[in-house]
Amino acid sequence: MTPETNFKLTYATMFNPPEELHTRFDEALAALKPNLGKEHGMIIDSKEHFTTEKFEDRSPTDTNLLLGVFQKGTTADANLAMDAAARAFPMWSRTPWQERVCLLRKAADIMDQRTFEMGAVVSLEVGKNRMEAIGDVAETADLIRYSCDRMEANNGFIVELGNDPLVGFTSRNTSVLRPYGVWLVISPFNFPAALTGGPAGAALVTGNTLVMKPATDTPWTVRLIAECFRDAGIPAGVFNYVSGPGSTVGQALIDHPQVAGITFTGSYDVGMKIGRDFSSGKWTRPAILELGGKNPVIVSRHANLDDAATGIVRSAFGLQGQKCSALSRIFIERPVYDTLLAKVVDLTSKLVVGDPTARTSNMGPVVNKAAYRDYQAFCSELNTAGKILTGGKVITDGSYANGYFCTPTVVSGVPADHRLWQEEMFLPITMAAPFDTLEEAMARANNVLYGLTAGFYGSEQEVEWFFDKIEAGVTYANRPQGATTGAWPGFQPFGGWKGSGSSGKNAGGHYYLPLYMHEQIHTIVKRG
Repeated sequence: MTPETNFKLTYATMFNPPEELHTRFDEALAALKPNLGKEHGMIIDSKEHFTTEKFEDRSPTDTNLLLGVFQKGTTADANLAMDAAARAFPMWSRTPWQERVCLLRKAADIMDQRTFEMGAVVSLEVGKNRMEAIGDVAETADLIRYSCDRMEANNGFIVELGNDPLVGFTSRNTSVLRPYGVWLVISPFNFPAALTGGPAGAALVTGNTLVMKPATDTPWTVRLIAECFRDAGIPAGVFNYVSGPGSTVGQALIDHPQVAGITFTGSYDVGMKIGRDFSSGKWTRPAILELGGKNPVIVSRHANLDDAATGIVRSAFGLQGQKCSALSRIFIERPVYDTLLAKVVDLTSKLVVGDPTARTSNMGPVVNKAAYRDYQAFCSELNTAGKILTGGKVITDGSYANGYFCTPTVVSGVPADHRLWQEEMFLPITMAAPFDTLEEAMARANNVLYGLTAGFYGSEQEVEWFFDKIEAGVTYANRPQGATTGAWPGFQPFGGWKGSGSSGKNAGGHYYLPLYMHEQIHTIVKRG
């Protein structure tokens, strides 16, 4: 975005950006504010679609701030979107892959042009600080381009195989990966751009048609992605955007007989139900599920403690801990436990909680009232079970009165068998404990349902041991930019093991795109 400085924004580089990024974000935010509160339709078959019932999208920073009015979809609306996608599939699936790549690259270029406007919406709608919000949009374009790159690098996934050794015949065999049909993308609130646009781009470039449904907390961001697809010239019906509650329109989409595959990012319980539902039909359909994490870091006595403290705080409290990759469990070797924990508490206490669009804010609000209440309940429970070293309170005075602002919280002394060592809180709360041996720490790190991300700080020899033993899909060592967070397509493909993911392949990586296609073998035999 800033070629004159050769700066590339990623979650690892966002901590010291060029001044231009701040200037352009401020300009986009100022231009956006007079247009808040408008009504936005669904986009079905490239047409604006409105429903009788509506719902309001309000900012978690200030619930008096109406961002927009959106359509409250029903089963009938889900059916319309599915029908449009099904009608478009024969044409789109037979469109040469090179043409699909061209259109998706155009959509990514449009996102680049709208990065700051879309970033401002993400900040207002989710509560992300400005750099995280801009990063969400930038990552979306990079994910789409990466899918295009993999399509090109694999020549459309068409591979000539060996010829049968037949006497008197020539037998030619070809492997072709072909799209499944209508693909459903249901995305979460925390990365409404990247976790919608990334899988949507993968589905589209491989020849599937698309229905995408956002979380009810973040309908506007996903609407803007749909507009980028539309403005890139992707044909009618190939992509469709539907909004409304997950319990109604979302479930109607999941249950629809024309759904050929799904990418869902969200809770373990919902994702596991989708997986079971998708395996109980007339045949098993692909379900790409990303289901959260309970991510650990292990810090040995040989670690650089300043790097460890910085990485821990960035990963525990970025986006208010509302990342599936957020650091929620800190295991520190006993000889350095007190020293490192003091550094972590000091850095945490200096974080600025406030309006996420403001340049000075490190953290914004949590996303909604339910998260706000959960934070207070968890802190009350942890204050009884252990000791809150910093945080543990909501902020309600002055400009904070109408938002969901929670202080970043570090807890120690919680017994190892307490349930919150196991359960994902998805909030700005992290728990610390000492250990005596690395083997003890690894046992605790792996002893959870999840296996998404993990971090380590220590010597080079210990790092190799860590990579060999840890049960997680994205692993980092000695990384001050983030102990467990900060993946980027083409750099750190993102996906999880065990209860964190269903496919065993990471988004933004070499092996992801084939998940959206099934294989067909072509054999042609000629005499002579």
